[in-house]
Amino acid sequence: MDFNPDAYEKLHTRNLQMTSYGYRADAIVLEGRLVDERFFPSHNLFGDHRPPGIVHDMTLRMVIAGSGLVIEDIEAQMTTVPNTECREALASVAPLKGERITGGFTARVHQRIGGGSGCAHLVALARAMASAAVQGAYAAMSRQPPPGGTYPMKSLRAVIDTCHIWRSDGPLVQRLLRLAGRGKQNNA
Repeated sequence: MDFNPDAYEKLHTRNLQMTSYGYRADAIVLEGRLVDERFFPSHNLFGDHRPPGIVHDMTLRMVIAGSGLVIEDIEAQMTTVPNTECREALASVAPLKGERITGGFTARVHQRIGGGSGCAHLVALARAMASAAVQGAYAAMSRQPPPGGTYPMKSLRAVIDTCHIWRSDGPLVQRLLRLAGRGKQNNA
């Protein structure tokens, strides 16, 4: 594709930002923020005029506990929304409490908080936060050297089959399996 962004009018941006915080020895807080911005005056579906600027500014916070990546607590905040009724969906994220961020998480997010009682933007944010949760949990865990030379396999299952280098039959996972087989401590 031959594309020079400077040659075209910018219409819209969506920025996603995720930050992990050390919360407890066994948990992190993951904060995700979604900001949509329009760069020109526009009209909504009812024909109402909208000035350029922020359309959505939403934050989702999760307490994520343990190596099982369990959502222990969750809350949403909507600073800027196009319609005041949007805020009626703030509590729609509650069914994610108790969910584990494992394979199939993004499908479960849609099942639990998507549709007419939820918010499509909070669904998009929760889905995007899954991989950031794995990174944040690993960042917290990696501050100390692993016990016995490698992290317990149960702590690493969250990355297996998430991408090419972490495929279950690939060299990195095979290396971890060999290391995990060296001692009881690593099989925990």
